[in-house]
Amino acid sequence: MAPPRIDYVELPSVTAHELTRSFYAKAFGWTFTDYGADYAATTTGDLDVGLNGQPDDALSAPLPVVRVDDLEAVFDAVSDAGGVIAKAIFASPGGRRFHFIDPSGSELAVWSDR
Repeated sequence: MAPPRIDYVELPSVTAHELTRSFYAKAFGWTFTDYGADYAATTTGDLDVGLNGQPDDALSAPLPVVRVDDLEAVFDAVSDAGGVIAKAIFASPGGRRFHFIDPSGSELAVWSDR
């Protein structure tokens, strides 16, 4: 089993979702898969980028996302280590995830496709 690692970064794109998507496509040649009208992501499988244009859900800063095999075990480990759960486990495109705040105030997400 591979150790958990950041394999996804979600960028806020609420004010200019289509413009942001077009920018990355033109600048870097990235192609995106749509997950509804306000969310798109690269799906290359290495370090992917999501564009969150959902006004009620996007953060104001990039959101690093850590991939794990056992979401519930990591949820407990994050809580036990002193992380503050910002969003409990919920379904998301490709699997399930939760968000937490670390001791420095940074928000991260943890996801699993299981």
